[in-house]
Amino acid sequence: MTTQQILAFAVIAAMMAVFIWDRFRYDVVACCALVLAVLLGVVPVNQAFSGFSDDIVIIVGSALIVSAGVARSGIVDVAIKKFFPNLNTLHTQLALLMIVVALLSAFIKNIGALAIMMPVAFQFAKKSGASPSKYLMPMAFAALLGGLMTQIGTSPNIVVSRIREELTGQSFTMFDFTPMGALLAVVGITFLLFFHWLVPSRTKQTNSLEEAVEISNYTSEAMITQQSTMLEKPLGELLKLGDGEVIANAVLRGPSRMAPFPDLKLRENDIVLLEGPSKALDRIVSGAKLQLSGKPLMENGQAQADVISIEAIISQESSLRGLSAKDLSLSYTRGVNLLAISRHGERLKERLGTLTLAAGDVIVLQGSRKNMPTVMQDFALLPLAQREVLLGTRRRAIIPLVILALAMAATAVGLAPVPVAFFAAALGMVVFRAIPLTDFYKSVDGPILVMLAALIPVSDSLRTTGGSELIAGWLGQAAATLPAWGALGLILVTAMAVTPFLNNAATVLVMGPIAASFATNLGFRPEAFLMAVAIGAGCDFLTPVGHQCNTLVFGPGGYKFSDYPRLGLPLSFLIILVSVPALLYVWPVG
Repeated sequence: MTTQQILAFAVIAAMMAVFIWDRFRYDVVACCALVLAVLLGVVPVNQAFSGFSDDIVIIVGSALIVSAGVARSGIVDVAIKKFFPNLNTLHTQLALLMIVVALLSAFIKNIGALAIMMPVAFQFAKKSGASPSKYLMPMAFAALLGGLMTQIGTSPNIVVSRIREELTGQSFTMFDFTPMGALLAVVGITFLLFFHWLVPSRTKQTNSLEEAVEISNYTSEAMITQQSTMLEKPLGELLKLGDGEVIANAVLRGPSRMAPFPDLKLRENDIVLLEGPSKALDRIVSGAKLQLSGKPLMENGQAQADVISIEAIISQESSLRGLSAKDLSLSYTRGVNLLAISRHGERLKERLGTLTLAAGDVIVLQGSRKNMPTVMQDFALLPLAQREVLLGTRRRAIIPLVILALAMAATAVGLAPVPVAFFAAALGMVVFRAIPLTDFYKSVDGPILVMLAALIPVSDSLRTTGGSELIAGWLGQAAATLPAWGALGLILVTAMAVTPFLNNAATVLVMGPIAASFATNLGFRPEAFLMAVAIGAGCDFLTPVGHQCNTLVFGPGGYKFSDYPRLGLPLSFLIILVSVPALLYVWPVG
């Protein structure tokens, strides 16, 4: 073993130890490891920042943006209420999510399947009262398992098919992977369903401030129009869209004020006074296609692309105190609509236009992104937690799904590589206004991408220093004296262990020829050994960095590095125990 190899192993071992210790943030640890590797000469200076241009960084960042665009569209809420209205328990929700992700991952890129279903997981989490972390890691693992079922499901299957063709003249076919992949997917998903409790409940830390100032009793008013999906339907059906979080204080029909009975049929031009959290109000308004108070904000005959809604507090110095929205005529004088009001300790039953504003009231204003800062300053309003709300903002429901579908279709038929397709999809979310430009950058989880970019050259030092060949030599010596099942198990375990430090395709390229050589030297057929390499490389459940799917859920789930082996280690043992005898049965070595 050379000095460079010793140093490469030492840097990676120290980095993993600090990750598991979990005293410092993961991106800081990764950057420190990169600097140390450069100082020791393990990573060449001209390769120190090569990770920032790596395809994995582009894929993960783009997938985060695409997932945010799908979530913002509101189509997730519609789909859940239409197809799964009665899924209220964590077990049933998790089972559905994992099965759908696994099946999609067999035929499309698994990170794309995961990106589609992540917004559904967040909605289910809110509905059941569970932490999103309970859903996201099992879903990521299900995506990896689903990819094992077909030749195109995951990169290791494609690479190992090419290696078999080079060795025997015959490649694996599309569904040669299905018997083993389907078995492992069923076993793995069953395990995840019953042992998901191994994943701790985590809350993403960046959300804590927003949760602390969440306003729960906004009062808003919305009109039933010809386009509304609730026209001539009972009020109770409208309120169901709010998942029990919204109540109706009254229904105004012309000059009459009607009691909000659940069976009251809604008619055109009815105004419903609603009370509830802004997110629940938004689900009702967008889901039922209602028209909020105020006039449509127009510019040159077209709806503004930069219309936003924000929460603000009326200060003691504000000139809005003692006035009503009707007195102010904000829509006409300042191009701003008053959408909702919250007053601590009071249930407001007046119309927004006639309600006298007071210091301490929290209001939701809708206006141009360019104009809003001036309005806030002129009226001495204080922005609440520097956040925007979706209530009253325009969403394009189908466009995000169309963009994502086109990207995945392009990769499936070979028109574009995965990083290019997903980058184009992320860009499409902005070009077609499915997500505002400011939210575009907020959706990119900077620490995650920095961690990945720093880890890639550090992990690659195993290959550049010859460490991977050294491992292969040790492996060959150990396997030579083992029976078929022992050699097969050793190949599988080694591929699982190496994958977090090489990417899964590189693991197959390194381990595939070694596995085939073992088989030849021991007088066995190579298929089972090649399959073992593909399974091991495709089943990285131990770290957030071994596969893009694990990385994609790391930030949104609020996970720690050590959370992955808590669920992933027993799952890995289970995959090994099932795979070895199953491989010998499906692909006999004699």
